[in-house]
Amino acid sequence: MDTYLPRRLALAAVVTASALLAAACSAAESSAPTPAVPDIAEKPAASAEPTAEPTPERRPYTISFGGDVHFEGVLRNRLNADPKTALGPIAKVLGASDLAMVNLETAITTGGTPAPGKQFTFRAPATALTALKAAGVDVASLANNHGMDYMQGGLADSLAAIRRSRFPVVGVGRNEAEAYRPWRTTVNGNRVAVIGATQVLDAEFIQAWTASGDKGGLASAKNEARLLQEVRRARRNSDTVIVHLHWGTELQKCPNQAQRDLAPKLVEAGADVVVGGHAHILLGSGYLKNAYVSYGMGNFVFYNWGPETGRTGVLTLTINGREVLRDRWTPATIQGGVPVPLTGAARQQAVAGWKALRGCSGLTATPG
Repeated sequence: MDTYLPRRLALAAVVTASALLAAACSAAESSAPTPAVPDIAEKPAASAEPTAEPTPERRPYTISFGGDVHFEGVLRNRLNADPKTALGPIAKVLGASDLAMVNLETAITTGGTPAPGKQFTFRAPATALTALKAAGVDVASLANNHGMDYMQGGLADSLAAIRRSRFPVVGVGRNEAEAYRPWRTTVNGNRVAVIGATQVLDAEFIQAWTASGDKGGLASAKNEARLLQEVRRARRNSDTVIVHLHWGTELQKCPNQAQRDLAPKLVEAGADVVVGGHAHILLGSGYLKNAYVSYGMGNFVFYNWGPETGRTGVLTLTINGREVLRDRWTPATIQGGVPVPLTGAARQQAVAGWKALRGCSGLTATPG
C-alpha cells in the first residue's frame, strides 16, 4: 500500500472544501483573497503539532522463580484430582508477584516412545499447564534433560499442548529460531525478555534433542554461540533480559566449572538475571557485577524428597529495568510432593542457610 495515500487524500479534501466554501459565499466575500493551502511538506506551526503520547513511567516489578516441576507419582494424583490446586499452598507466594516462572521438567504427552536407555523418563498430560497457570505461573522452561523424554512424538504432543493452552513456554520449538526465541512481556513499563536453554543433556541425545535449523527440539546452551547471540539480540530492545538455564551437577553444593564459565559470558552479552537448576539441591545466589545469578533452585514440585532434596523455596527479585533492587527468599519444604512455606524460627533458620550457600559461588550479596 502507498504510505503517502492518506496525505494525498487529506490534501484533496482540503482543496474540495475550499472550492465549495467559495461558491457559497456572497459576492463581497468572494472578492476577498482565498487563503493559500499550506504545502504538505511545510512544517506546521508549533501550536499545531500533535502532542506526543507520554512514555509510560517505568516502575519496579517483582518476578518469582521456583525450581524443577514435574507431575510424577503422588503428584499425578493431585493433578488428576484438581489441576487448579495441584501446586498446593506455594501458589499464594507465586501469585503475589507480577511474574512467576518455573522449570517444567517433563514432556507434555500421554504418548510417545520413551527415550532408549534412560533410567528416568517423565511425562504429564496437558493439564500440567493448567496447573501452572492456576498457581500463578506466567512462563515455564521446557529446556532440560527431560523435556524430550518421549522423543519426537512426545515433542510434537508437547508443542501442540502449548499451542492449545496459549501458556508461554520457552526453550523448545518447532525449529531453532522458535526454541531460542524469548518470551516477551511488559510489566510496569518494563520490557521483559525471558530465554530458556539447557546446559545438561545426555551425551547420546545431544544431537537428537537440540533444535537446529528447521529441526524441532530444545534450546541448548551447549551451542553457546547461538545462546549468546539470542541474549545480545534481546538486549537491544528489552529493559530486562532473563536467562533461565538447566545446569549444574546433581547433588553438588557448589557451581561446577561449566556454570562458572557460562554465567559471566551471559552477563557480558547483556543478561540481567541468570537463574537455573538441575542439581536437586539448592545452590548459591547473588550478584555477579550488577547482574543477579542463581546457580541452583533445587526441586520444587517433585515426587521424591529427602533432608537435602526436600529443601526448596521461591526466589523473588524486585527489578527496575536492568537494576535488580532486591532479592527475597521464601523457604519451604517439600511435603507430599509440593512445597509448603516455612514459618517462625524454621523460616529464619532456612533463610540464613540459603544465604550461606553463596559462600562457594563467587557471588556477592550486593551489586558492584
